[in-house]
Amino acid sequence: MRAALWGLVLLLACQQAPKSTTYTGVLEGRSTRVPALLGGRLLEVRVEEGAMVALGDTLALVDTLELSIQARQVEAVREELSVQEEIAATALARTGTDLGYAQEKAGRIRALAEDQALPRQNADDLHHQVELASSARQSAGQQLRVLEAKDKQLLVQLELIRKKEADAVILAPVGGMVASRYFEPGEAVLPMQAVVELLQVRQLEVKIYIPEEQLPQVRYGQQVRLRVDGVSEPLPGQVTWVSERAEFTPKTILTPETRAALVYAVKVLVANPEGVLKHGMPVEVEL
Repeated sequence: MRAALWGLVLLLACQQAPKSTTYTGVLEGRSTRVPALLGGRLLEVRVEEGAMVALGDTLALVDTLELSIQARQVEAVREELSVQEEIAATALARTGTDLGYAQEKAGRIRALAEDQALPRQNADDLHHQVELASSARQSAGQQLRVLEAKDKQLLVQLELIRKKEADAVILAPVGGMVASRYFEPGEAVLPMQAVVELLQVRQLEVKIYIPEEQLPQVRYGQQVRLRVDGVSEPLPGQVTWVSERAEFTPKTILTPETRAALVYAVKVLVANPEGVLKHGMPVEVEL
């Protein structure tokens, strides 16, 4: 009697246990097309297809000879401008001295004119000279400020040239595998044109499609199992994205449901620190 009761309990438990569903998908690494920020002739392309690169590695170099010439030209103009600034500063100092002398002399003549020791016309003439000296000092100061502003403009030009020279070194924005190499040394590349494509393979994604009635069973962060041919043990994965819109099942995707049904796309992320999994590898995902 007791054995029969336990058998009934086990039977009910088996009937109530949720069944896992298997979906087929293809592993994909996130792709990054690395552009040339500066256009020109490629001096070097330092990576081959299939090579692994780390963040910050140099992928290629663009010729910067023209930029170097432009930089030297700007620096030469700045040297000439520096001499002009020295001349303007000297002129400003001289006009300041002239103004001070004219003001002092005008003060003495004004006092004599008020005592009627000199004609009033002499005081008026010196007042006019003070105005001329003041105007000359103001003009010299403005000329110096114009030269300083031009020097700032040249500094900005030089900074832009230096930035372009830095952009000529094409660095890896992420670590990964070189999936494609689009140019060879000596070829010309346009600004923002992709030179290399990188695949991030330390973490791969697989997109599966599930029918609407099974959507409530899927949660963000849900742990799933992936099975790969040639790997004996299942691999852990995590649901990271669920589409907000339904779509018809893609022809290249196999599901246990009817092909005409509306399904939702789900992305599963799987870690690949040892590089066992490969981009384009088919896998089965159990939910």
